[in-house]
Amino acid sequence: MRMRRAAQVFTLVGLCAAFAAPALVYSGDQPSDDQVARGKYLVTLGGCNDCHSPKKMTDKGPAFDETRLLSGQPAADPIPAVADGAINPAGWMAMCNANMTAWAGPWGVSFASNLTPDKQTGLGEWTAEQFIKALRTGKHRGFGQPILPPMPWQTIGMATDEDLTAIFAYLQSLPAVSNKVPNPIPPAAGK
Repeated sequence: MRMRRAAQVFTLVGLCAAFAAPALVYSGDQPSDDQVARGKYLVTLGGCNDCHSPKKMTDKGPAFDETRLLSGQPAADPIPAVADGAINPAGWMAMCNANMTAWAGPWGVSFASNLTPDKQTGLGEWTAEQFIKALRTGKHRGFGQPILPPMPWQTIGMATDEDLTAIFAYLQSLPAVSNKVPNPIPPAAGK
């Protein structure tokens, strides 16, 4: 009986806390500091910078270029050729460039998108709803071209609306970087 009563009190306290907690819903207006901080935490934990941020070589190896965080494959960088036969079922499944922002595999060559709020080349014209739909459908803005490997949209898309909205709010808080990422290269053209 005592245990049951304790469980009821615990449940009641939990429900009160849940209703009292500030909602993390980004309406397109000004997101809260907590929401942006949650988004930064999720982006960092999710390793988004690993593929979406250009790198600088340091004496300790590659490091994120802090001036171009999450701006995707640098438009001005040459795209290395993929040697014939380098990607095959008995050899390599995928290869990446030195920035880890361009990837080659059986799907062709894909480039990490510019996730900054630049209006022409990034997510500046996107809504939170389009961002969530893209990560749930695997299509650019939820209806466009497919999101190619190695982007793990299938698992990221399982996040809650609140977490995806927080990620979007954080991305919108970044400095806009003008960087038009190249279009994907189909498999036959990538050879």
